[in-house]
Amino acid sequence: MTSTENNTIDLVVTSPPYPMIEMWDEILSKQNDNIADNLETNPEVAFELMHLELDKVWKECFRVLKTGGFLCVNIGDATRTINGNFTLYNNHSRISKACVDLGFVGLPNIIWRKQTNAPNKFMGSGMLPCGAYVTLEHEWILIFRKGGKREFKKADAKLSRMKSSFFWEERNAWFSDIWDVKGTKQKMRKNSSRERSAAYPFEVPYRLINMFSQKGDVVLDPFLGTGTTMQAAMLLGRNSCGYEIDPKFEDVIREGIDELDIDMCNNHIKNRFEAHIEFIENRKASGKEIKHFNETLNCEVMTTQEKEIEFNYLESIKEDNDTGTYTVSYEDHSDLTTLPFMQPFFKKAK
Repeated sequence: MTSTENNTIDLVVTSPPYPMIEMWDEILSKQNDNIADNLETNPEVAFELMHLELDKVWKECFRVLKTGGFLCVNIGDATRTINGNFTLYNNHSRISKACVDLGFVGLPNIIWRKQTNAPNKFMGSGMLPCGAYVTLEHEWILIFRKGGKREFKKADAKLSRMKSSFFWEERNAWFSDIWDVKGTKQKMRKNSSRERSAAYPFEVPYRLINMFSQKGDVVLDPFLGTGTTMQAAMLLGRNSCGYEIDPKFEDVIREGIDELDIDMCNNHIKNRFEAHIEFIENRKASGKEIKHFNETLNCEVMTTQEKEIEFNYLESIKEDNDTGTYTVSYEDHSDLTTLPFMQPFFKKAK
């Protein structure tokens, strides 16, 4: 990520390839030939070599993040049978150690439950003791901060922070350590490098960007994939950029942005507002008092911190064919940029 300057990014939200998950073997092995050489003979060595490649990205994330900026990593642990040996590979703990060793401050993590209803979801010998294994039905969202808390000293920074606030009931759901967010299995185009993308659902980056950034910030995804993080940033009024080493994702990312429907995006914002109104009405119906009012949204709110919340509806998304940059215009006449890949950003695998 040498094309991104030091201390320029406010938030990183990403989901890397999962070491020791078979669908990621090829792309990780392309980064280091020794990975493929050790997979069947020394899987623990292959596991470590895969993470050494990811470590390079976490180091770059530390470099480009501003002090007070956050790194959010969606990762799943892996189970795999190699040479008859069934083993758990703790991706989340390996990444946590690497990031703390780099200087990141480790913060409470989120467990994202991805339940499966398949009747044969267990692993091993079924109902017989001492031979079955617990099924992994969750992934981790690891949260780190670079340095101390972000400071908001100037009046305009404080106001922007207030306008980017979330509702009280959203805070209660988002800042729980367990999320019940359904995963997605997104089918890819015929010329895709993978049968499916393993992309996380839109709700995951949507929540994280709300939680750990404010409007106008720059959000980076160093494992861009299908571009879900970018799409969430565009909806939320954040600038964004990203990297992807697989060139076959270029069309997928661009089509994902090109196919964003302005009405759909604005309905998403509207639904958020309507959900809040329903919450307030239900609370009042139960006899509880609502003490505060948001003049901009013309609605009651629970706390003084919600009184400046402002929603910005999208007007247009335009691409500059010369630079590869997308510009998003909002109803308040502000413009923000999305840069999925210029030549410096879009890197081909070895």
